[in-house]
Amino acid sequence: MTTQLVDMASITRLDAAGARNAIPALTGIIRDSVANGASVGFMAENTEADFKAYWTGVAAGVETGQILLLVARQGNEIVGTAQVHPAGKPNQPHRADIAKVLVHSSARRQGIGEALMLAAEAEALAAGRTLLCLDTDEAGPARRLYNRLGWTEIGTIPRYALMPDGSDCGSTFFFKSLA
Repeated sequence: MTTQLVDMASITRLDAAGARNAIPALTGIIRDSVANGASVGFMAENTEADFKAYWTGVAAGVETGQILLLVARQGNEIVGTAQVHPAGKPNQPHRADIAKVLVHSSARRQGIGEALMLAAEAEALAAGRTLLCLDTDEAGPARRLYNRLGWTEIGTIPRYALMPDGSDCGSTFFFKSLA
C-alpha cells in the first residue's frame, strides 16, 4: 500500500487484503453514486448484492495485478475511489484505462476527485503506463475535471450507455499522454 496525503484526504493504493476489507465502504460509494444518477455501469434497480459482487471482482483483480485500486479517506472513512487497469495485451505495455472515479456525495466539491485522478496518473506512470484512456458521462461534472487536468477529449458516442433511470447516456472519451 502506498499513501499520498493531500489537504482534503489521504489517497491510498490498496493491496488485495485492503481491497477485500474495503468492500463494504466501496459498496456504499457506488450505491450513493447510482442513487445520485451517475452512469457507472449500474441501474437504479441493482441491489446491494450486485454492488458487493462488483467490488469482490475488483478485489480479485487487485490480487492478480490486473487492477490498481485507490481510495480516498477522510479520517478513517473511505469517501472516494479510482482504478487503474493496465492493458493486458502484449502490444499495449504502455497503456492503461482509468475507471470508476467515484466520490461519495457527502465529500464532493472538496478536490477529492482531482486528488484521486492525480494519484491514479502517478500510479500508472510508476507502473510504466504512459498513455491513459477513460470515458465519462457526456453531461456529468467529471468531464470538466478531466478537461481541467489536461486530458484530451476525443469525442462523444451518443447512447453509449444508460443512466440509472434507463434514459440514454452519451459517453465522452479522453486520453492523456504521461510520456
